Amino acid sequence: MKYLILIQSNPRSLAVWDKMSDDDRTAFGKGHLSLNAEMQEAGVHVASEGLADPSLAKWVSVRGGETIVSDGPYAEVKEHLAGFYLIDVAGMEEATAWAAKVPDAANTEVEVRPILDMSEWD
Repeated sequence: MKYLILIQSNPRSLAVWDKMSDDDRTAFGKGHLSLNAEMQEAGVHVASEGLADPSLAKWVSVRGGETIVSDGPYAEVKEHLAGFYLIDVAGMEEATAWAAKVPDAANTEVEVRPILDMSEWD
């Protein structure tokens, strides 16, 4: 079963980041790379990425058959998705064990959410 581990950026995580030294930030980044490698070696890694700043995002909608594209989240948004891991494991218990290894979990929370299986709708 697939699970998405969601990493949020919020005022609390940004405060932790601001207090980190350059060495701490490097170790944090290397922690993510190490976790990627560990997941790949265990055969559970499907995909993982960090996301660019929300100011670079676009909102897309379709109204009356017309595509409307506007600038992304407004500056007052205090929390946004910063990255994710998509894993394929036996169940929620294993998914939460992997989530506990995400470097961000040491300072804030990470969310684990099951992926809906829509294969039966093919």
